[in-house]
Amino acid sequence: MAGELKLTTTLNKASLPVTSTQQLAYILIEIMPTEAIARVRMPLNFGFVLDHSGSMSGDKIEQLREAVRLALDHMTGEDLVSLTIFNDHSDVILESATVGEPDKLKAQVARIKAGGGTTISKGMDKGLREIEKGLSKERVSRMLLLSDGQTYGDERRCIELAKDAGDKGVPVLALGLGKDWNEDLLDEIAAASGGVSDFVDQPDEIVPFFSQTVQRTQQMVVQNALMTLRLVAGVVPRQVWQVVPMISNLGYQPISDRDVQVALGEVEAKIGKALLVELLLPPRPAGKYRIAQAEIAYDVPAQGLVGEKVRSDIMLNFSHDPDETKQYDTSVMNIVEKVTAFKLQTRALDEAKMGNIAGATQKLRAAATRLLDLGEEGLATAALKEADNLEKQGSMSAEGTKKLRYETRKLTQKLSDGSE
Repeated sequence: MAGELKLTTTLNKASLPVTSTQQLAYILIEIMPTEAIARVRMPLNFGFVLDHSGSMSGDKIEQLREAVRLALDHMTGEDLVSLTIFNDHSDVILESATVGEPDKLKAQVARIKAGGGTTISKGMDKGLREIEKGLSKERVSRMLLLSDGQTYGDERRCIELAKDAGDKGVPVLALGLGKDWNEDLLDEIAAASGGVSDFVDQPDEIVPFFSQTVQRTQQMVVQNALMTLRLVAGVVPRQVWQVVPMISNLGYQPISDRDVQVALGEVEAKIGKALLVELLLPPRPAGKYRIAQAEIAYDVPAQGLVGEKVRSDIMLNFSHDPDETKQYDTSVMNIVEKVTAFKLQTRALDEAKMGNIAGATQKLRAAATRLLDLGEEGLATAALKEADNLEKQGSMSAEGTKKLRYETRKLTQKLSDGSE
């Protein structure tokens, strides 16, 4: 049956001027589950893999225990859950089982104490084995990995395990706590598994984060989404950005001279997914033309649907009328500005890592200007502060680097009520 997804396309300009040169167009592609499946809930196969090393003592471990307890409250008897903790070693506190008696599970969680060093791969290894017990097309599998420190010489093993998890259909949400963890490693773990990385600055942020993660994972009703973009002759794709639920560069895979594909994975029921596509368009005489067609293929396991499709033609007008061609869609251009700010800070961090202090400083200041224009005063201040750090000290602070790296990914989250 069709009708599970609504597909909407919006151009940054409805009309482009007639010229003799190529022009750049931005297309916002929004994918939203309809009410027919918005209330569908997917049973979980959820594995917590949590750091309980000595650095987690005090408020951190207390908040961690409370976060797991509240996360269990959002699960039902259909959900599978496991809990693995690690320091120098790893222990499975809760073997994979349905959440039948949450009070007994919470009693086990209450016994978690902080101590020892940090070896992330040991936790990932045992945690993945527990998740593997519940792998099923009818469940959404996820590993929630949290650490507040540096792992001891096992980075390569962490990446191997992340790839193994991804191959098994288990994305890793890699979460850093505080400022003393390795963001490059957690980013790579997330990317290798098809998951995402994020950070929480303070221990009291762990509790809402865990609860929201469980609830959002339950809403992943659409699976294996794949976009095919069919382009007319002369249209060239430049970049494909995900902008909801957060900003990331998806890239694309050419499948013919005119067609490209983009793997979208899961689509959350309440907030959907949105993409910003950059296309270079060839000259055209005045008139209205189809420049592309977007097609989304998807599965809805909860309803037994496989390979369903929804399509939308992307039409664009070319005009000699300057009043028409100077009009922009402000909502799309706002998204373009947010993606541009994200790109600037990303390049700045890359430049700083390579030792190009002047280039990094310039891009940070440019990003700060964009962020101020967007009303993001806190992030703009952080960008300027790190530019000053680079000029005076030759390096950026760990705290500021993480704030820019992760918070600018979330600039577009206010596009959807469900992600605020």
